[in-house]
Amino acid sequence: MPDKFTVLTPELHRYIVEHGARRDKALLAVEESTEAMGDIARMQTAPDQAALMTLLVKAIGARRAIEVGTFTGYGAIAIARGLPDDGELICCELSEEYAEISRKNIETAGLASLVRIDVGPALATLRALPAAEDFDFAYIDADKAGYDGYYEECLARLRPRGLIMLDNVLLSGRVLDPPADDESAQALAELNEKLAADERIEIAMLGIADGVTLALKR
Repeated sequence: MPDKFTVLTPELHRYIVEHGARRDKALLAVEESTEAMGDIARMQTAPDQAALMTLLVKAIGARRAIEVGTFTGYGAIAIARGLPDDGELICCELSEEYAEISRKNIETAGLASLVRIDVGPALATLRALPAAEDFDFAYIDADKAGYDGYYEECLARLRPRGLIMLDNVLLSGRVLDPPADDESAQALAELNEKLAADERIEIAMLGIADGVTLALKR
């Protein structure tokens, strides 16, 4: 089968963001303040990916959502904007510092009433949630070695036809031949194989940002 994709140059990616991601003052402010943090700013959800998240949350009629890994709140804002006025987003964030930054950014975006940030190990936060299929959407973007556990806990709490989005599934290409000493690449390569064969979900892996997998619960 011939390759059917367009290689993204920086210029073409900027075109996508400018024409397919509506970024208001609140999002632009988060981008700017996060960029000032230095190299770690690469952890921020990409603008085109955030636009997709908002659209998907709205499209599936999500009311309750989970985010694993919140950082400075860009992804949380994108998710919350897709929820109805009586919706709820529970964010799992390990760092109190990042949680506080996120709270301020989310409040500035006018979404504080929809978002709860729980600080601590995400697996413990997820396992403390009721073991019922009460959630509609989950976004996983945290430590890569923990992805499999986060996936299982989120899937168990998702309603049928609920959607999980997993970020960084390509890990800059390192999943193709994971080095033996690269725990993150090893973990993601193994999870990608697992998801490709998981009969509990419908799956689509997208070449957006650093790779995104969408898993729809059957």
